Amino acid sequence: MIEKKKYGLIGKMIAAPGKRDELISTILGGIHDMPGCLSYIVAKDPKDENAIWITEVWDDESSHKASLSLKSVQDAIGRAKPLIAGFRESFTTEPVDGYSLE
Repeated sequence: MIEKKKYGLIGKMIAAPGKRDELISTILGGIHDMPGCLSYIVAKDPKDENAIWITEVWDDESSHKASLSLKSVQDAIGRAKPLIAGFRESFTTEPVDGYSLE
């Protein structure tokens, strides 16, 4: 039996100075009920007070792309844009297995 490949993303986002916690809250407010999302983790970068890392695991790439058209995601993106100073590293991965935070 051939197992379907999962789709992963890891990216670093830079918040406007002093806006990291607000950005995290805004992102987390828009990530519920995303079909195909297996894991979505937002983490503070301990070496940069304005940086966050986002790690996503999806059942496939098309589920990720479809999530970008969800109203909750679109609303969160709109609220987050003024809080974002920039983007840094971004990696596409092929998740194999792991353990969840919850």
